[in-house]
Amino acid sequence: MKRIIAHLDMDAFFAAIEERDHPRLRRLPIVVGADPKEGKGRGVVSTANYKAREYGILSALPISTAWRFSQKAKREGKPEAVFLPVDFHRYGEVSDRIMEIIREYSSHVEQSSIDEAYLDLSFVKTYPKARAIAQKIKNEIRKKEKLTASIGIGSNKLIAKIASDFKKPDGLTVINEKEIEKLLAPLSVRKIPGIGPKAEQILAKISVKTIRNLRKLPRAKIHDLFGKWGNEMYERARGHDESPIEEEWETKSIGEQETFNQDTLNSSFVIGKLEKICKSVLKNLPREGFQKFRTVVVTIRFSDFETKSRSHTLAEPTNSLSKLKFEAIKLLMPFLDHRENPRRKLIRLVGVRVEKLEH
Repeated sequence: MKRIIAHLDMDAFFAAIEERDHPRLRRLPIVVGADPKEGKGRGVVSTANYKAREYGILSALPISTAWRFSQKAKREGKPEAVFLPVDFHRYGEVSDRIMEIIREYSSHVEQSSIDEAYLDLSFVKTYPKARAIAQKIKNEIRKKEKLTASIGIGSNKLIAKIASDFKKPDGLTVINEKEIEKLLAPLSVRKIPGIGPKAEQILAKISVKTIRNLRKLPRAKIHDLFGKWGNEMYERARGHDESPIEEEWETKSIGEQETFNQDTLNSSFVIGKLEKICKSVLKNLPREGFQKFRTVVVTIRFSDFETKSRSHTLAEPTNSLSKLKFEAIKLLMPFLDHRENPRRKLIRLVGVRVEKLEH
């Protein structure tokens, strides 16, 4: 049976909820994320509404940069952006209600994040019928939650996800098999899920900027550049994706991170923060339904935003806080000296994550 997959992506989800719940914010640029502290904030933007995006404020942008963009707009006579903290509890409640709506229309749903989901609509057999269902879902979300969603429909998860981004906000795009090559060819390689800034830079060095350019590279060349991931990249550039709808999503890791108010190389300070994070991560282990872990991952972000992670897998699973702290500090220490930090760069963020979890 022909696969027909839909990808639903809520439009500027966090910011849209804030705008909906606070009438005074309507038609204003809204930024949800860390406290900008008048340009001295250390975190990033979680979500920006479309008005704020006109200022160049995008998700994952340093919050200090977002503040500067807002002040620039203000000097130009435009409304200043409203900066709001993240309220995951409230957003999660809205997300749960939206997922309930989606599951009324398909028995095979994969929630990929708080504001995204894949639906298997193969049972309707035709794209026009799938489009009609997608429109009903959009209408019900708008009626019940007063929010808009963009939906893409295609022959697999890859095409559906790309399609959902075509006409944001409030879009509905269908890409059938005959249109895949034509529609994908001029797009940036970044439109392929999994290709991030680093991969984009590597490809740009060999003048590969569009999916059309990427298709011209031999499979062996892409493999040389990216290893095993290169094989998947080769297939995705052609619109191929056999990944199934995974209905039961399970937590694969539990972690936290903290951005410091000031960049530092003070070992006592950084280790203190690391130990505090370890304690919080271990406390969250049973809350997520797990008892033990085997892998410890430490992430460091330097003042120039270079980010590195190092991990260690234990011989036996454990739930010992002292063991977690010991392994995390052991992974951290090289970043405090010449082994992983020969230029003595200051550290702005530290994070701890546990993986290979056991119930």
